[in-house]
Amino acid sequence: MIKLINRSMYLDLWRELSSGKQMIFVSGPRQVGKTTLAKMIAGTFKNNVYFNWDISSQKKLLIENPNFFEDINRVDDSLPLVILDEIHKYKQWKNYLKGIYDQFSGEYKFIVSGSGRLDIRVKGGDSLAGRYFQLHLFPFTVAELSEKNRGFDEFLKTPIEHFAINDKKKSSKVWLKLFSLGGFPEPFVKGEKTFLTRWTANYVKQIVREDVVSFHDIKNTENMELLFALLPSRVGSPLSMNKLAGDLQVSFGSVKKWLKLFEVFYLVFRVSPWTKKISRAILREKKLYLFNYTEIEEDGPRFENMVALELLRALYNWNEYGYGRFTLHYIRNKEKEEIDFLIACNNTPVLLVETKLSEDSPAKSLRKFQDILNIPAVQLVNKEGVFKYIKNKKNKILIISAPQWLSSLP
Repeated sequence: MIKLINRSMYLDLWRELSSGKQMIFVSGPRQVGKTTLAKMIAGTFKNNVYFNWDISSQKKLLIENPNFFEDINRVDDSLPLVILDEIHKYKQWKNYLKGIYDQFSGEYKFIVSGSGRLDIRVKGGDSLAGRYFQLHLFPFTVAELSEKNRGFDEFLKTPIEHFAINDKKKSSKVWLKLFSLGGFPEPFVKGEKTFLTRWTANYVKQIVREDVVSFHDIKNTENMELLFALLPSRVGSPLSMNKLAGDLQVSFGSVKKWLKLFEVFYLVFRVSPWTKKISRAILREKKLYLFNYTEIEEDGPRFENMVALELLRALYNWNEYGYGRFTLHYIRNKEKEEIDFLIACNNTPVLLVETKLSEDSPAKSLRKFQDILNIPAVQLVNKEGVFKYIKNKKNKILIISAPQWLSSLP
Protein backbone atom coordinates (compact mmCIF):
# COMPACT_ATOMS: atom_id res chain seq x y z
CA MET A 1 0.00 0.00 0.00
CA ILE A 2 1.32 3.45 -1.00
CA LYS A 3 2.04 5.65 2.01
CA LEU A 4 0.31 9.05 1.88
CA ILE A 5 2.43 12.17 2.42
CA ASN A 6 0.54 14.96 4.13
CA ARG A 7 0.52 17.92 1.74
CA SER A 8 0.34 20.56 4.43
CA MET A 9 1.73 23.31 2.18
CA TYR A 10 -1.39 23.05 0.01
CA LEU A 11 -3.76 22.43 2.91
CA ASP A 12 -2.62 25.77 4.36
CA LEU A 13 -3.27 27.44 1.01
CA TRP A 14 -6.71 25.80 0.83
CA ARG A 15 -7.61 27.22 4.25
CA GLU A 16 -6.64 30.71 3.10
CA LEU A 17 -8.48 30.52 -0.23
CA SER A 18 -11.61 28.89 1.19
CA SER A 19 -12.18 31.53 3.86
CA GLY A 20 -14.58 33.27 1.47
CA LYS A 21 -17.48 31.95 -0.63
CA GLN A 22 -15.55 31.22 -3.82
CA MET A 23 -15.28 27.74 -5.27
CA ILE A 24 -11.71 26.39 -5.27
CA PHE A 25 -10.41 25.03 -8.57
CA VAL A 26 -7.67 22.47 -7.91
CA SER A 27 -5.66 21.81 -11.04
CA GLY A 28 -2.29 20.34 -11.93
CA PRO A 29 -0.66 17.47 -13.81
CA ARG A 30 -2.35 14.11 -14.10
CA GLN A 31 -1.49 11.80 -11.17
CA VAL A 32 -0.05 14.64 -9.09
CA GLY A 33 -2.47 13.95 -6.23
CA LYS A 34 -5.43 16.30 -6.82
CA THR A 35 -8.08 13.74 -5.80
CA THR A 36 -6.00 12.70 -2.79
CA LEU A 37 -5.66 16.33 -1.69
CA ALA A 38 -9.40 16.89 -2.10
CA LYS A 39 -10.12 13.85 0.07
CA MET A 40 -7.61 15.06 2.68
CA ILE A 41 -9.56 18.31 2.81
CA ALA A 42 -12.83 16.37 2.99
CA GLY A 43 -11.52 14.66 6.10
CA THR A 44 -11.66 18.02 7.90
CA PHE A 45 -15.42 18.31 7.19
CA LYS A 46 -18.01 16.27 9.10
CA ASN A 47 -20.35 16.62 6.13
CA ASN A 48 -18.83 15.95 2.71
CA VAL A 49 -19.72 14.38 -0.61
CA TYR A 50 -17.40 13.27 -3.41
CA PHE A 51 -18.59 13.26 -7.04
CA ASN A 52 -16.61 11.96 -10.04
CA TRP A 53 -17.87 12.55 -13.58
CA ASP A 54 -15.91 9.50 -14.80
CA ILE A 55 -18.17 7.18 -12.76
CA SER A 56 -21.24 6.39 -14.89
CA SER A 57 -23.70 6.12 -12.01
CA GLN A 58 -22.61 9.49 -10.62
CA LYS A 59 -22.79 11.10 -14.05
CA LYS A 60 -26.39 9.87 -14.35
CA LEU A 61 -27.16 11.20 -10.88
CA LEU A 62 -26.02 14.73 -11.75
CA ILE A 63 -27.90 14.83 -15.05
CA GLU A 64 -31.13 13.71 -13.37
CA ASN A 65 -30.68 15.79 -10.22
CA PRO A 66 -28.22 18.71 -10.58
CA ASN A 67 -28.57 19.54 -6.87
CA PHE A 68 -27.95 15.91 -5.82
CA PHE A 69 -25.75 17.00 -2.89
CA GLU A 70 -28.83 18.35 -1.10
CA ASP A 71 -30.09 14.77 -0.68
CA ILE A 72 -27.08 13.61 1.35
CA ASN A 73 -27.88 12.92 5.00
CA ARG A 74 -25.74 15.13 7.24
CA VAL A 75 -23.93 14.26 10.46
CA ASP A 76 -24.67 17.68 11.98
CA ASP A 77 -25.54 21.23 10.92
CA SER A 78 -21.97 22.27 9.97
CA LEU A 79 -21.15 23.52 6.47
CA PRO A 80 -20.80 20.62 3.97
CA LEU A 81 -18.02 20.22 1.41
CA VAL A 82 -18.90 19.16 -2.15
CA ILE A 83 -16.04 17.82 -4.31
CA LEU A 84 -16.70 17.78 -8.05
CA ASP A 85 -13.95 15.76 -9.74
CA GLU A 86 -13.45 15.82 -13.54
CA ILE A 87 -16.65 17.88 -13.91
CA HIS A 88 -15.02 19.83 -16.77
CA LYS A 89 -15.73 16.79 -19.00
CA TYR A 90 -19.43 17.70 -18.80
CA LYS A 91 -20.22 19.92 -21.81
CA GLN A 92 -22.33 22.30 -19.73
CA TRP A 93 -19.92 22.36 -16.78
CA LYS A 94 -19.43 26.14 -16.69
CA ASN A 95 -23.15 26.87 -16.67
CA TYR A 96 -23.66 24.12 -14.10
CA LEU A 97 -21.02 25.54 -11.73
CA LYS A 98 -22.33 29.06 -12.15
CA GLY A 99 -25.83 27.87 -11.30
CA ILE A 100 -24.94 25.95 -8.15
CA TYR A 101 -22.57 28.69 -6.97
CA ASP A 102 -25.19 31.40 -7.35
CA GLN A 103 -27.73 29.27 -5.52
CA PHE A 104 -25.64 27.57 -2.81
CA SER A 105 -22.36 29.48 -2.29
CA GLY A 106 -23.24 30.50 1.27
CA GLU A 107 -24.45 27.05 2.25
CA TYR A 108 -21.73 24.74 0.88
CA LYS A 109 -18.01 24.76 0.15
CA PHE A 110 -17.10 23.57 -3.36
CA ILE A 111 -13.89 22.04 -4.68
CA VAL A 112 -13.63 21.53 -8.45
CA SER A 113 -10.70 19.35 -9.54
CA GLY A 114 -9.53 17.96 -12.83
CA SER A 115 -6.70 17.33 -15.26
CA GLY A 116 -5.63 20.27 -17.38
CA ARG A 117 -5.90 23.97 -16.76
CA LEU A 118 -9.40 24.68 -15.49
CA ASP A 119 -8.72 28.42 -15.54
CA ILE A 120 -8.09 28.28 -19.31
CA ARG A 121 -11.15 26.17 -19.99
CA VAL A 122 -13.25 28.65 -18.04
CA LYS A 123 -12.84 31.23 -20.84
CA GLY A 124 -15.86 31.60 -23.06
CA GLY A 125 -19.46 30.64 -22.42
CA ASP A 126 -21.16 31.63 -19.18
CA SER A 127 -18.63 33.56 -17.10
CA LEU A 128 -17.36 32.22 -13.79
CA ALA A 129 -15.36 35.38 -13.11
CA GLY A 130 -15.26 36.19 -9.41
CA ARG A 131 -16.77 32.84 -8.46
CA TYR A 132 -13.60 30.81 -8.00
CA PHE A 133 -9.99 30.89 -6.77
CA GLN A 134 -7.29 28.76 -8.32
CA LEU A 135 -5.09 26.30 -6.40
CA HIS A 136 -2.33 24.70 -8.46
CA LEU A 137 -0.95 21.41 -7.18
CA PHE A 138 2.64 20.59 -8.13
CA PRO A 139 4.74 17.43 -7.94
CA PHE A 140 6.70 17.13 -4.69
CA THR A 141 9.50 19.67 -4.25
CA VAL A 142 12.24 19.81 -1.65
CA ALA A 143 10.55 22.90 -0.15
CA GLU A 144 7.26 21.02 0.31
CA LEU A 145 8.95 17.98 1.84
CA SER A 146 11.06 20.01 4.29
CA GLU A 147 10.17 20.58 7.93
CA LYS A 148 10.31 24.38 7.84
CA ASN A 149 9.72 27.15 5.32
CA ARG A 150 10.54 30.82 5.63
CA GLY A 151 7.86 33.45 5.96
CA PHE A 152 7.14 35.20 2.68
CA ASP A 153 7.82 38.76 3.87
CA GLU A 154 11.15 37.78 5.40
CA PHE A 155 12.18 35.91 2.26
CA LEU A 156 11.36 38.80 -0.06
CA LYS A 157 13.25 41.23 2.18
CA THR A 158 16.39 39.07 2.51
CA PRO A 159 16.27 36.21 -0.04
CA ILE A 160 19.95 35.29 0.30
CA GLU A 161 20.13 35.36 4.10
CA HIS A 162 18.48 33.52 7.04
CA PHE A 163 17.59 30.50 4.89
CA ALA A 164 19.49 27.77 6.80
CA ILE A 165 16.58 26.54 8.94
CA ASN A 166 16.42 22.87 7.86
CA ASP A 167 18.71 19.93 8.53
CA LYS A 168 21.28 19.85 5.70
CA LYS A 169 21.56 16.05 5.58
CA LYS A 170 17.79 15.55 5.44
CA SER A 171 17.40 18.18 2.71
CA SER A 172 20.20 16.62 0.66
CA LYS A 173 18.69 13.15 1.02
CA VAL A 174 15.28 14.37 -0.20
CA TRP A 175 16.93 16.27 -3.06
CA LEU A 176 18.83 13.21 -4.25
CA LYS A 177 15.65 11.13 -4.19
CA LEU A 178 13.80 13.79 -6.18
CA PHE A 179 16.70 13.97 -8.66
CA SER A 180 16.49 10.23 -9.20
CA LEU A 181 12.74 9.55 -9.03
CA GLY A 182 11.05 12.90 -9.73
CA GLY A 183 8.29 14.48 -7.69
CA PHE A 184 5.17 12.64 -8.84
CA PRO A 185 3.73 10.96 -5.73
CA GLU A 186 3.39 7.34 -6.84
CA PRO A 187 6.92 6.75 -8.22
CA PHE A 188 8.45 8.92 -5.47
CA VAL A 189 6.78 7.00 -2.65
CA LYS A 190 7.31 3.64 -4.36
CA GLY A 191 11.01 4.44 -4.53
CA GLU A 192 11.89 2.03 -7.33
CA LYS A 193 13.51 3.06 -10.61
CA THR A 194 11.98 0.11 -12.44
CA PHE A 195 8.52 1.31 -11.44
CA LEU A 196 9.40 4.88 -12.51
CA THR A 197 10.46 3.58 -15.93
CA ARG A 198 7.17 1.73 -16.43
CA TRP A 199 5.15 4.67 -15.09
CA THR A 200 6.90 7.19 -17.34
CA ALA A 201 6.52 5.03 -20.45
CA ASN A 202 2.72 5.16 -20.12
CA TYR A 203 2.31 8.70 -18.78
CA VAL A 204 2.60 10.81 -21.95
CA LYS A 205 0.68 8.28 -24.05
CA GLN A 206 -2.22 8.37 -21.58
CA ILE A 207 -2.40 12.16 -21.63
CA VAL A 208 -2.12 12.52 -25.40
CA ARG A 209 -4.40 9.60 -26.33
CA GLU A 210 -7.02 10.13 -23.60
CA ASP A 211 -7.02 13.69 -22.22
CA VAL A 212 -5.94 15.68 -25.28
CA VAL A 213 -7.99 13.70 -27.80
CA SER A 214 -11.11 13.97 -25.63
CA PHE A 215 -11.01 17.78 -25.81
CA HIS A 216 -9.34 18.58 -29.13
CA ASP A 217 -9.67 17.36 -32.69
CA ILE A 218 -6.26 15.73 -33.09
CA LYS A 219 -6.24 13.21 -35.93
CA ASN A 220 -2.60 12.07 -35.67
CA THR A 221 -1.33 11.68 -32.13
CA GLU A 222 1.86 9.96 -33.30
CA ASN A 223 3.49 13.24 -34.35
CA MET A 224 2.49 14.81 -31.03
CA GLU A 225 4.21 11.97 -29.19
CA LEU A 226 7.28 12.34 -31.41
CA LEU A 227 7.40 16.06 -30.63
CA PHE A 228 7.32 15.37 -26.91
CA ALA A 229 10.10 12.80 -27.31
CA LEU A 230 12.33 15.57 -28.72
CA LEU A 231 11.73 17.98 -25.85
CA PRO A 232 13.89 16.51 -23.03
CA SER A 233 17.02 17.23 -25.10
CA ARG A 234 15.86 20.86 -25.63
CA VAL A 235 15.39 21.69 -21.94
CA GLY A 236 17.28 24.74 -20.69
CA SER A 237 17.84 26.39 -24.09
CA PRO A 238 15.70 28.90 -26.02
CA LEU A 239 13.26 26.74 -27.96
CA SER A 240 12.98 27.17 -31.72
CA MET A 241 9.57 26.06 -32.97
CA ASN A 242 10.79 26.43 -36.56
CA LYS A 243 13.59 23.95 -35.87
CA LEU A 244 11.17 21.49 -34.27
CA ALA A 245 8.79 21.80 -37.22
CA GLY A 246 11.65 21.07 -39.60
CA ASP A 247 12.82 18.06 -37.60
CA LEU A 248 9.31 16.58 -37.62
CA GLN A 249 8.39 17.68 -41.16
CA VAL A 250 5.19 19.32 -39.94
CA SER A 251 3.92 22.88 -40.02
CA PHE A 252 4.98 25.61 -37.59
CA GLY A 253 1.32 25.99 -36.66
CA SER A 254 1.06 22.34 -35.66
CA VAL A 255 4.11 22.57 -33.38
CA LYS A 256 2.79 25.77 -31.82
CA LYS A 257 -0.61 24.16 -31.17
CA TRP A 258 0.84 20.95 -29.73
CA LEU A 259 3.22 22.79 -27.40
CA LYS A 260 0.28 24.81 -26.12
CA LEU A 261 -1.64 21.60 -25.46
CA PHE A 262 1.37 20.19 -23.59
CA GLU A 263 1.19 23.27 -21.37
CA VAL A 264 -2.58 23.01 -20.90
CA PHE A 265 -2.19 19.42 -19.68
CA TYR A 266 0.85 20.15 -17.51
CA LEU A 267 3.42 18.16 -19.43
CA VAL A 268 5.63 21.24 -19.88
CA PHE A 269 5.93 24.85 -18.82
CA ARG A 270 7.75 27.68 -20.57
CA VAL A 271 9.76 30.62 -19.28
CA SER A 272 9.85 33.93 -21.15
CA PRO A 273 12.94 36.13 -21.62
CA TRP A 274 13.39 39.30 -19.56
CA THR A 275 14.32 42.29 -21.70
CA LYS A 276 14.03 45.48 -19.62
CA LYS A 277 17.41 47.22 -19.18
CA ILE A 278 19.10 44.33 -21.05
CA SER A 279 20.81 45.54 -24.24
CA ARG A 280 20.66 43.21 -27.24
CA ALA A 281 18.36 40.86 -25.34
CA ILE A 282 16.64 37.88 -26.94
CA LEU A 283 13.02 38.98 -27.30
CA ARG A 284 10.86 36.03 -28.23
CA GLU A 285 12.15 32.49 -27.77
CA LYS A 286 11.04 30.88 -24.52
CA LYS A 287 12.83 28.16 -22.59
CA LEU A 288 10.93 24.93 -21.96
CA TYR A 289 10.92 22.63 -18.92
CA LEU A 290 9.16 19.38 -18.00
CA PHE A 291 6.99 18.57 -14.99
CA ASN A 292 8.44 15.04 -15.09
CA TYR A 293 12.12 15.97 -15.34
CA THR A 294 13.26 12.34 -14.97
CA GLU A 295 12.88 12.13 -18.76
CA ILE A 296 15.98 14.35 -19.06
CA GLU A 297 19.11 12.20 -19.29
CA GLU A 298 21.84 14.83 -18.81
CA ASP A 299 22.50 15.93 -15.23
CA GLY A 300 22.95 19.65 -16.02
CA PRO A 301 19.60 20.23 -17.74
CA ARG A 302 17.83 17.96 -15.24
CA PHE A 303 19.24 20.01 -12.34
CA GLU A 304 18.19 23.28 -14.01
CA ASN A 305 14.71 21.83 -14.61
CA MET A 306 14.39 20.82 -10.95
CA VAL A 307 15.25 24.36 -9.84
CA ALA A 308 12.79 25.80 -12.38
CA LEU A 309 9.99 23.65 -10.92
CA GLU A 310 10.89 24.63 -7.34
CA LEU A 311 10.74 28.31 -8.28
CA LEU A 312 7.54 27.95 -10.30
CA ARG A 313 5.79 26.20 -7.40
CA ALA A 314 6.75 29.06 -5.08
CA LEU A 315 5.59 31.76 -7.51
CA TYR A 316 2.24 30.08 -8.09
CA ASN A 317 1.70 29.79 -4.33
CA TRP A 318 2.62 33.44 -3.76
CA ASN A 319 0.28 34.59 -6.51
CA GLU A 320 -2.56 32.47 -5.14
CA TYR A 321 -2.06 33.85 -1.65
CA GLY A 322 -2.35 37.33 -3.18
CA TYR A 323 1.17 38.50 -2.29
CA GLY A 324 1.69 40.07 -5.71
CA ARG A 325 1.94 39.19 -9.40
CA PHE A 326 5.08 37.09 -9.59
CA THR A 327 6.54 35.84 -12.87
CA LEU A 328 9.53 33.69 -13.85
CA HIS A 329 11.92 34.70 -16.63
CA TYR A 330 15.42 34.15 -17.94
CA ILE A 331 18.01 36.56 -19.37
CA ARG A 332 19.98 35.99 -22.56
CA ASN A 333 21.55 38.47 -24.94
CA LYS A 334 22.84 38.08 -28.47
CA GLU A 335 26.35 37.51 -27.11
CA LYS A 336 24.87 34.41 -25.42
CA GLU A 337 25.46 35.76 -21.94
CA GLU A 338 22.71 34.19 -19.85
CA ILE A 339 21.11 33.96 -16.42
CA ASP A 340 18.94 30.89 -15.90
CA PHE A 341 16.18 32.60 -13.90
CA LEU A 342 14.91 36.01 -12.92
CA ILE A 343 12.00 36.40 -10.52
CA ALA A 344 9.89 39.53 -11.03
CA CYS A 345 7.11 40.99 -8.88
CA ASN A 346 4.62 43.30 -10.56
CA ASN A 347 7.00 43.57 -13.53
CA THR A 348 9.97 44.57 -11.35
CA PRO A 349 13.02 42.25 -10.96
CA VAL A 350 13.59 41.02 -7.40
CA LEU A 351 16.04 38.08 -7.63
CA LEU A 352 18.51 36.40 -10.00
CA VAL A 353 19.05 32.64 -9.80
CA GLU A 354 21.82 30.80 -11.65
CA THR A 355 22.35 27.01 -11.65
CA LYS A 356 25.67 25.16 -11.89
CA LEU A 357 26.32 21.45 -11.52
CA SER A 358 29.53 21.90 -9.56
CA GLU A 359 31.04 25.34 -10.26
CA ASP A 360 31.29 27.26 -6.99
CA SER A 361 32.81 30.45 -8.40
CA PRO A 362 30.30 33.11 -9.47
CA ALA A 363 29.41 33.04 -13.17
CA LYS A 364 30.61 36.11 -15.10
CA SER A 365 27.11 36.67 -16.44
CA LEU A 366 25.71 36.65 -12.89
CA ARG A 367 28.17 39.37 -11.86
CA LYS A 368 27.33 41.40 -14.95
CA PHE A 369 23.54 41.27 -14.78
CA GLN A 370 23.44 41.75 -11.01
CA ASP A 371 25.45 44.94 -11.52
CA ILE A 372 22.98 46.11 -14.19
CA LEU A 373 19.79 45.27 -12.26
CA ASN A 374 21.09 45.90 -8.72
CA ILE A 375 19.15 43.02 -7.11
CA PRO A 376 20.10 39.99 -4.94
CA ALA A 377 21.61 37.00 -6.72
CA VAL A 378 22.10 33.34 -5.83
CA GLN A 379 24.08 30.64 -7.61
CA LEU A 380 22.73 27.16 -6.82
CA VAL A 381 25.21 24.30 -7.03
CA ASN A 382 24.29 20.62 -7.29
CA LYS A 383 26.85 19.38 -4.77
CA GLU A 384 26.99 19.30 -1.01
CA GLY A 385 29.01 21.52 1.31
CA VAL A 386 28.93 24.76 -0.69
CA PHE A 387 28.08 28.01 1.12
CA LYS A 388 29.85 31.31 0.43
CA TYR A 389 29.18 34.98 -0.20
CA ILE A 390 31.13 36.75 -2.94
CA LYS A 391 31.32 40.53 -3.07
CA ASN A 392 30.18 42.06 -6.36
CA LYS A 393 30.79 45.83 -6.17
CA LYS A 394 27.94 47.18 -4.02
CA ASN A 395 26.12 43.81 -3.99
CA LYS A 396 26.97 40.25 -3.03
CA ILE A 397 26.27 36.84 -4.54
CA LEU A 398 25.27 33.79 -2.52
CA ILE A 399 26.77 30.53 -3.77
CA ILE A 400 25.07 27.60 -2.04
CA SER A 401 24.23 23.92 -2.31
CA ALA A 402 20.81 23.88 -4.00
CA PRO A 403 18.76 21.95 -1.41
CA GLN A 404 20.05 24.08 1.46
CA TRP A 405 18.56 27.25 -0.08
CA LEU A 406 15.53 25.74 -1.83
CA SER A 407 14.34 23.70 1.17
CA SER A 408 13.20 26.80 3.07
CA LEU A 409 11.54 28.51 0.07
CA PRO A 410 8.12 29.79 1.18
